[in-house]
Amino acid sequence: MRAAAILMLAAAPAAAAAQQPADAGWRLVWSDEFDKRAIDRGKWDFDVDCWDGGNNERQCYTDRPANAAIEDGKLVIAARKEAMTGPAFPLSQRGDPEKATAQATKPFTSARLVTRGKAAWTYGKVEVRAKLPQGQGTWPAIWMLPEDSHYGSWAASGEIDILEAVNLGVRCDQCAGGIENRILGTLHFGGQWPDNKHKGDETALPPPLDGFHVFGMVWEKGKIVWTVDGKPYATRVASEWNSSGSADPAAPFDRPFHLILNLAVGGGLAEDRGLKGVDESGYPKKMEIDWVRVWQCDGDAGSGCGNTGDQTK
Repeated sequence: MRAAAILMLAAAPAAAAAQQPADAGWRLVWSDEFDKRAIDRGKWDFDVDCWDGGNNERQCYTDRPANAAIEDGKLVIAARKEAMTGPAFPLSQRGDPEKATAQATKPFTSARLVTRGKAAWTYGKVEVRAKLPQGQGTWPAIWMLPEDSHYGSWAASGEIDILEAVNLGVRCDQCAGGIENRILGTLHFGGQWPDNKHKGDETALPPPLDGFHVFGMVWEKGKIVWTVDGKPYATRVASEWNSSGSADPAAPFDRPFHLILNLAVGGGLAEDRGLKGVDESGYPKKMEIDWVRVWQCDGDAGSGCGNTGDQTK
C-alpha cells in the first residue's frame, strides 16, 4: 500500500479479498461484513455522550447492545425513545475542567460508531450497503472526519459527508411524488468555526426507500465523487474548497480521515428541512448496515483508478 494510505489495522481478512471490485487497479484494504456474533471492537469504537452535535440533536449516544448490535449478519443501529443522562460534551472536549463533569439529559438514545484510532485513509473508494430509517426527525449518516486537526479545528481540517438523509418518507411539497426521498453528499471546509463553509449536492434515492442501497464515494487528490447504487451523482474539485490552515489547493482533503456511522434524532438539518420537529411515534428506528468496504489504488492512490462506479453486489 502507498504512503498515501494510513491503516492502523492489520490487512483486510482473506475472506474479504473475494469482494475485490472487477475494475482493474482497486485493491480492498479494509472491510467489515458484520459476519461475527458481536461488533468487532478491533475495527470500531463508540462515541459515548449526550452532546447535541453542535446543532441541537436530541439523542444520547451509547455503546449498549440495545443501540448497536449484529443481527442476522448486519450491523443494526437503533434509535430508541428513552430518556438518558450522560456527558454533555464529546470526549475530545472533556479536557476542559468546566466540560469534564457537565451532564445533559436527552429524550432518545442511539449509537455512533467510529474507526478513529483504528483505521484511517487518504484517498480511495468507500462503499456502504445500508437501509435507512424513515420518519420526521430521523438523520442517518455515513461520514468521515480527519484523524487529526492538522489544519485547525472544525472545519479547517475538513469533513466528508458520504451520505446524509433526513425525514425520509415524510410528506414533502417540493419533492417528486410529494414524499421526502432526497439524500445528500457534502464537504465542510474553510476556516475554523464560525468561518466554516460547505458545499454539497443532493439526489433522489432510487426506490424502494425502505430497501438496501450502496452509498459510495471515490476520493482522489483534488476530486471527490459521490455515488448511489454505483451511479455518480455529484462531483467536487479542489477549486471549490479551501482551508485556512494551508495554501495547498488539495487541503484539507489530502490527509487521513476516519469513518463514522451514526443515527441521530432531530437537530437543525432534520427539524428545519420540510416539516418541523420530531415525530416521536414508531420507535425504535433502525439503520441497517450490510457491509462497509474500502479500496485503494494499486498505483498512485492520489490519482484514482479511473472508475467511479460500484462493482460489488
